[in-house]
Amino acid sequence: MLISHILIGTVPGLLLQLLGLLALALSLWALADCLRTKPSDFERMDKRTKGFWVGITLAATVVSALFVLTPVLGFFLIFELAATTGAGVYLADVRPAVSDARRGGKRNRGPYGSW
Repeated sequence: MLISHILIGTVPGLLLQLLGLLALALSLWALADCLRTKPSDFERMDKRTKGFWVGITLAATVVSALFVLTPVLGFFLIFELAATTGAGVYLADVRPAVSDARRGGKRNRGPYGSW
């Protein structure tokens, strides 16, 4: 048994388990991508530093793993949501920008981002 939620065996418990596994996969993807990106790409695109984003995605991965592997109390869900949000921000905003930096820089960028 991978997870021992308070609601284990019920539909809400199984749904929480599935969502926790999806959040863990998302966090691992964000962390792996962040680790393989050069620090200069973050700075060139004005997206904080690599250390900042490694910290955010690593924390998201740890919180997601704890959510999946330990018994969950109701209040811990808010930390899982915050962690997933951090990984999601990296994947939706930072990753496309640093991908653009890998391809050659700030091409096609207006004052508010890519066009």
